[in-house]
Amino acid sequence: MLLQELERFNILLELMQQSLLDLQRALVGEIGMSQQLEELGNCIFNGFVPPMWLRFAPQSLKSLVNWIEHFERRHNQYREWIEIDEPKVIWLSGLSIPESYLTALLQTTCRTRGWPLDKSLLYTEVS
Repeated sequence: MLLQELERFNILLELMQQSLLDLQRALVGEIGMSQQLEELGNCIFNGFVPPMWLRFAPQSLKSLVNWIEHFERRHNQYREWIEIDEPKVIWLSGLSIPESYLTALLQTTCRTRGWPLDKSLLYTEVS
């Protein structure tokens, strides 16, 4: 269940790192400034999340500052999953695709307990 989330998060991390490095290189004249890099620079300057990053992140209307805070919380959640264990309580909005996590959770539980998947139901209570 965690693997899908980490794969998507790693793709986003690599994209962010590479695009910021390319922007830095373009600003000092090492490489040419492309339209994508100019858009990235304008978004950062104006406090918006660059569209190229949003393609690989959960949907959000947050400003760049708030989005980065959310991004850091997701990073901490994933690190704890890796270092400690999958928690009993999940911050669903911190997942890239919460529906896939819930589906995988249901499938794993059914396999573990020998329950028929087609007769199982996942019940959530928002608190």
